[in-house]
Order: sequence, then C-alpha cells, then structure tokens
Amino acid sequence: MGSDAGFYEEFFMYYGCDYSPEQWLDDPGVLQRDIELMQQAGINCVTMGMFSWGHLEPAENDFRLDWLAGVLDRLHAAGLKVILGTPSGARPRWLARRYPEVLRVNARRERMLFGERHNHCYTAPGYRKRVQAINTRLAQRFAGHPAVVLWHLSNEYGGECHCDLCQEAFRGYLQERYRGLDALNRAWWNSFWSKTVTDWQQIESPSPIGESSLHGLNLDWRRFVTHQTRDFMLMERDSLLAVDPAIRVTTNLMMSSSDPAYDPGLDYWKLMQGLDVVSWDSYPGWHLPGHRLLTTVCPDAPVDDYRRASEAAFHHDLFRSIGGGKPFLLMESTPSNTNWQPISKRKKPGMNITSSVQAVAHGSDSVQYFQWRQSRGSFEKFHGSVVETPEDPDDRVFRESAELGRLLGDLCASEVFGTTLPARVAVYYDWENRWAFDDSKGPRNDSRTAYLETVQAHYYALWSQGVTLDVVNADSDFSGYELVVVPMGYLMPTATAARLTDFVQNGGTLVATYLTGMVDESDLQHLNGAPGPLCAVLGVSVQEIDVLYPGEQQFMQVAGCDHFLRERYALRDYCAVVAADTAEVLGSYTSDYMAGSPVVTRNHFGAGHAFFLASRGEDALLHDLYSRLIRELELPHERSRWRVPHGVDVRRRGEAVFVMNFTGTAQSFEPAEGAQLLYGRATRDNTRIVLDPYHTAVFIGAGGDGERRAD
Repeated sequence: MGSDAGFYEEFFMYYGCDYSPEQWLDDPGVLQRDIELMQQAGINCVTMGMFSWGHLEPAENDFRLDWLAGVLDRLHAAGLKVILGTPSGARPRWLARRYPEVLRVNARRERMLFGERHNHCYTAPGYRKRVQAINTRLAQRFAGHPAVVLWHLSNEYGGECHCDLCQEAFRGYLQERYRGLDALNRAWWNSFWSKTVTDWQQIESPSPIGESSLHGLNLDWRRFVTHQTRDFMLMERDSLLAVDPAIRVTTNLMMSSSDPAYDPGLDYWKLMQGLDVVSWDSYPGWHLPGHRLLTTVCPDAPVDDYRRASEAAFHHDLFRSIGGGKPFLLMESTPSNTNWQPISKRKKPGMNITSSVQAVAHGSDSVQYFQWRQSRGSFEKFHGSVVETPEDPDDRVFRESAELGRLLGDLCASEVFGTTLPARVAVYYDWENRWAFDDSKGPRNDSRTAYLETVQAHYYALWSQGVTLDVVNADSDFSGYELVVVPMGYLMPTATAARLTDFVQNGGTLVATYLTGMVDESDLQHLNGAPGPLCAVLGVSVQEIDVLYPGEQQFMQVAGCDHFLRERYALRDYCAVVAADTAEVLGSYTSDYMAGSPVVTRNHFGAGHAFFLASRGEDALLHDLYSRLIRELELPHERSRWRVPHGVDVRRRGEAVFVMNFTGTAQSFEPAEGAQLLYGRATRDNTRIVLDPYHTAVFIGAGGDGERRAD
C-alpha cells in the first residue's frame, strides 16, 4: 500500500467534481468545453470511472479503455488531476444475466431483479471474479498515468445480502468468533424462548418472516455485514496493489443519518482499516426548518442552519478522527441542491462557499462536488451541478464555484492544507453501540434517532463554544485527551470501560449520561446494573430508569448556584433514579417519586473527575455544564478571542481563521489583533467585518495552535 505522506505533501488542495464524460461520448465538443470551463472555475481535480463499467467492458472480457485513456490524456495536458474509480458500484446488465448469483437476496429471502446501484452480493464468486478482472485491467493501463493521483474504490459501499452464499459466510464468521455453540448460546442468551442452537446450520440471518427478536443475533449480523463489505473492499484494493504496490486508495463514506433509509449500516471505524485516505460525502439539508430553538441559551438567535452546521461539523470531525486525525477529503457535496432529499432546496447565495470552507476548517484537503455537468436524463438529471442545463458560465452557481476556486487557490499559499487539528476533547460515537441501542426494546421505542441526536447535542454544546473536538469509539485510545464525553454509552465493553477508568484515574475528565453501561459487548445486561463497569469511576449506581411522555417534563434544581449559570433546568425523555455512592450531587429532581434523587453528579476518582447526567436536559444545561468545564480545564477556543455573535462559527486551521455566518441575517464582528483579511467584506473604517447571510470571511495570522503533520 502506498505511503500517505506523499499524498499530503505533494498536493495540498483538490478542488473539483465527479465527472462523467462517458455520458457525452457522442458529442466530442463537450469535453473541450468542460476543460475550458473547469480552468475558468479553478477546478484542478475530477473523480471519474465509478459508474463507467458498461462503457469499459460492454461484454465479458471485451475491454474498451481507449476512450478513458483519451480523456485522461486531455485532462493531464490541461493540468488537471484525476481520482480514478473502480466501477463496482454499478455493474452492467450483462454481468447480472451471466452470473445471476450476483443479485442480492433481501431479508424476506426474495432475490432482487437487476437495477439501481449496489444491488450485488459481496460474497458471490462471479461478482468478485469480474470486479478483480476489470480492476486489474484498469490498474495495468492507468496505474502510472501522470494525471492519476488516487484510486477510488467503488462508490458508497452499503447494503446487505441474505442469499445462501452469505448465510454460509455468516456461519463461518460466527464459528470464528465463538469457536463453539456453547459460547454462542451464552452470548445470544438462547435459553430465552427456547432458541438454543444445536447445529451451526440452524443459524440464519435475521428476517421479518423468521427470527428477529434475538438481540445477539441481530448485533452479530450487523457486525458480519461490515466484515463482509470490508473483505470485498480489500479484495478490490488488493487487485490494484497486485499491479502497482504504490497505488493509494480511498472510498467515499456517507453521513451517519438519523433516517434509517440513508444510514449506511456499516461500522466505518472498521471499514476504513487498510485504506490510505478517508473521504466522505456531505449533504446537509440547509435552510430546512425542523430543529428545536435554543430558547434558553439565546431566545432571538436564528439557529436552524447553525445547528445543521454543527451536525455537518460533527461528521467532518468524525471522519477526520476515523482517519487517525490526518486530513480527509470531502469527496462529494453539492454546489446548489440535491434531487433526492424530501425537499431539495437550493443553497442560498454564499452557502456553497461557507459550507465548503467549513469542511476545510475541520480538516479537509479537498472540496469535490457531485456533479460537474448535469446528466440529460435518468435519476440525477436535476441534481445540482457546477454546469447546469442550460449551460451558462454566468449563472450564480458557476460564479460562486469560481469564486471558491480562487479562495482555495489563495489558501494554498498559506500553511493550511496538510495541517492537523489538535483536539483536547473527544465525543464518543460507536456504531455497535448505536445498533444495540436501536434494538434494545425499551425503555423507549418511539425514536431510533435518540442516540445520534444525543451525541450531536453534546457535540453542539462544545462546538458552539468554539472547542475543537475529535470523535472516538469503543476501540479508541482516550489517553491523549483532557475531556471525554460518552452520551448514552449503552453497550459498554469491559475493555472500553477499563480504558475509560484508566483515563480518569490518570487525571482525565469524563462525562457520561443515562443509559450508559447497560449491556456488555454481547448485548447482555451487566449483572451489577448500570453503569456496569463504570460504577466505581462515576460513583453512582442506577436504581430505576423511567421515561417521560412527549410533552411531559421534569426539572432539576441546582445544589448551589456556583456550579452552573442557572438554578433550574428542564428535563425530558429519560430519567434515571440513581444513588450517589461516592459522587457529589450537583443537581436533583424536583418532583414526583424521584424528587431529591441526583440528576447531575461529580465524582473524584484517582487524579481525575467523572460527571454523570441521569436525565436528558435542555440544551442550556449542556451549554452551562461544558462552559464550566471549558473554564476549569482551560480548553482553547477561538470564540474567546474573536467574540463573534451567536450563529457565527470561528475555526482555526494552521495559519488561517475561518469566520462563517450560518444565519439568514448580516452579522458583524471585530477581528482579533494581528489578523489579516484574506477574503470577505470590510466596512469603510476597516475596524469591523460584515458578513452577509451565509457568507464567510477568512483571515491569515493572529497566532494559533494548528500543527503540520510530521510524517
């Protein structure tokens, strides 16, 4: 596998788009116009090939690569770089007819017809054989091409197959994991409802027409789907490396969505092991209503897009963290609108630049769009693009794209790209934890989004105060942080709890919440009750867990106003009744049978401290708690130096400071001392900067703690 150091050191910024010249091969003039317009827009890189299989191999072993070679040569001559994709994301019709086992079988045991993308079985030998063949041919032809800087494996891996081949592979996976049926029966608690397995062949994947109530089975199936997808992905990688070991590879990941229809169903922490660069596709629903307003924190603030900016930032930080803190690539975004969201609203003036700059500020070394030129027909013909139909380089989207290209070009002269973002705070987000919680059957079954929303609420409370964050999971090393936040750590493996305990013992600060430490890695309840292996470090034991109906509230009374900014906070959704064994009580319930029981506690443990939140508080509670910890731990945050208004985010990366207005009203602020304006609009006396709605200002200088990667 190639060295990632060369990738980051040689090329600092990729600005470009997904390009599909195969759709226009009957009009040679389009390619020439595309190159001219790309140069006009400041585009320096395109991604190609992910959906070109039908043109590259129109019949089995009939490889036709000359057209692609011609496009690569012309792009290289024009100074453009290419991220070249393997085409497994959409197999041609002939392959499905020649190898019918490649078509997936759904959970109801129905084999799917040919169609859509990713309707293929990752286990099927015929599919693997043909993917290896096309990948090998592409690598033999283009591995040394001067335009190709990175290889892109498939496109948005996802989905699952329940065919007989996958059932056998699943049984093999379980045999490797458990070594024997006794261990499997214990882990799945198969004595329940007489589910004991006496032969490996009795095991089948979960199905709505069969077994779906065994939580251990459901969890292990999800683990297997990630395992099998990764095995297929590494097969793709290895078919390229067998030709040229210097090839570097990535694959584009997707947002961890609260909508199950758009959730990848994969553990990206495990999927990305073995790849060179992390990349992901970002499509927030800008300008769409729906978020609760932070009325207690700032009653008049227009926070909808500001909150969505926090969600986008969370995912940028998540994927940067999955990549070990190295710069990642924003592989897809839209310069205007999607076509698949329920309401595909266009970005307002300035938002494309601001949302793109946000990715850079959080560690991206690229801004890539889907797509360059709109397709004339089919599913994505109305998806946003840099060149829309009709083609007009004077339209707003193209002009803003060119403006962003100039800004990114100016930033290349500064110490920005290739730099890391040192974080002293981490928020815990784990896919296996999410799967187990979603399947938990109580105490609430009305929302599968509760875990992700809770993680993002804690993230927002820190992000909105300017703190730089990493995202960690059950396998992460916590020792390099000062503060680790574990919202709803429902599935708490013993090894993870031991590392968190050591973290606090050695001087770290931990914040954990209700529903943490409920079950172990097999989804079995901890026999000592919640928070399980974290009882000693948190200094509490959970006696009961109750829930509130929608609209029902509890309240917390603060035990001494010196702890928080307010005396009373509203609570909702979850209410755990806990005993403060060794912990100090900072706030208690005010009513009902839980009155007087602790809501927020703090425990001294070794050289560190551990906080426990027994209930879901309003956003103001999290804001005030983390405000206190920011002061106590002396955590760096740019907002303290820039004093920007609410709804405006400020981030530093390397030499650059990005000030981004995520509100629909103009905002003004006074720059920090020593900052030089690189991009933005200043007032006449040059003492304040005015940001139009959804616009950005970029500064160079004024100090900072960004670091350049040492490798």
